[in-house]
Amino acid sequence: MQRRPASSPRDAYVDLKTRIQNRLVAELDPGMDVSRTDEVRRTIRQMYEALLEEESIVLSRVERERLFEQIVAEILGLGPLEPLLAGDEITEIMVNGPKNVYVERHGRLDRVNVAFESEEHLMRIIERIVAPLGRRIDESSPMVDARLQDGSRVNAVIPPISLIGPILTIRKFFKKPLTVEDLIRFGSVSEELVEFLRACVVSRINVIVSGGTGTGKTTFLNVLSGFIPDDERIVTLENAAELQLRQEHVVTLESRPPNIEGKGEITIRDLMINSLRMRPDRIIVGECRGGEALDMLQAMNTGHDGSMTTLHANNTREALARLETMVLMAGMELPHRAIREQIAAAVNLIVQLERMRDGSRRVVAVTEIQGMEGEVITTADIFKFEHAGFEDGKVIGYMRPTGLRPKFIRRIEETGIHLPPSVFGVGERLRGY
Repeated sequence: MQRRPASSPRDAYVDLKTRIQNRLVAELDPGMDVSRTDEVRRTIRQMYEALLEEESIVLSRVERERLFEQIVAEILGLGPLEPLLAGDEITEIMVNGPKNVYVERHGRLDRVNVAFESEEHLMRIIERIVAPLGRRIDESSPMVDARLQDGSRVNAVIPPISLIGPILTIRKFFKKPLTVEDLIRFGSVSEELVEFLRACVVSRINVIVSGGTGTGKTTFLNVLSGFIPDDERIVTLENAAELQLRQEHVVTLESRPPNIEGKGEITIRDLMINSLRMRPDRIIVGECRGGEALDMLQAMNTGHDGSMTTLHANNTREALARLETMVLMAGMELPHRAIREQIAAAVNLIVQLERMRDGSRRVVAVTEIQGMEGEVITTADIFKFEHAGFEDGKVIGYMRPTGLRPKFIRRIEETGIHLPPSVFGVGERLRGY
């Protein structure tokens, strides 16, 4: 029986790729250890060359290699997304249906010339991501959070929730995390601010990193965590493990969603309560989203100084309000004043991040929580970002000390760290007079 000719060269190529790929999948040993990538690639290469020979398919060397790499990507990886995952400059991949793929590079969104063959093709890739994790995605459960083997964070949404076909978002995980030197080079922080924050972390000051979506909160928390001394026991709690701490004594815990039967869920709050029995010196929560905020505050108030977390908020005052709301989500009937007193007693410092209009991510405020005045939590900015304009598509500005020294400066000095007055801009002010 003669196969109907494809309607275009592209259709013919897709048909050839699909046909060879299906034969390879059918003939591959299902018990093969796919984690041994080099060995599997060699096996696929041998079978691929034999199939081309068997079917008398003539391809140029470039076409032959391209087809092989695409087939390997389909069998072992994420198909058309493999080249994007390999690109170091790409931080996020957004797939809006099979034909619209966008990436984030240097804080800017670009559409790329990458596409899936069909919605079914995209669904196969999504199922390949979630299946090894024991998750499912179908009409009854059309949203899922997952993680790739390299640690990249994945979110998938499918019809009927999505009206444009399957949607896939991948926040890439970098094997080599950003360092404090990188942040200084990018202009995200100043050297004086780094000196201050390092002293705060070593002196066990409780810190919250606040910012909107995509402002780099987890990256910044990772950098701050790097200042923790090596002789302390650190317990990290995350929904998707992204922190890359270099210290020797780190215990990493990850929450777990319910299984197909709706059982077995382990929340951040469950992990938080359990971590207090693990003799931690520091507790780091990747992100506070709900009732675990109450347990976090209580831990900070009962001997677990130097703990850190992140939360979503656009400014410091909003961060405090959001923290208050999350405490109420714990289900405790606490008066607002009592919650605010807990926050004021537990949290020492809020580091506010912002994504600028040019795509850069910067610290825009470092604020001390000073206490209560009546019903209101009082704060004071220690550092503040000053905008100086917009030139050649870049935001111009500088992180300036306000001239105020934090009330907890004595705790820093008791640790044996003596920050020069110039860190707080005091010397600059005196020279100005």
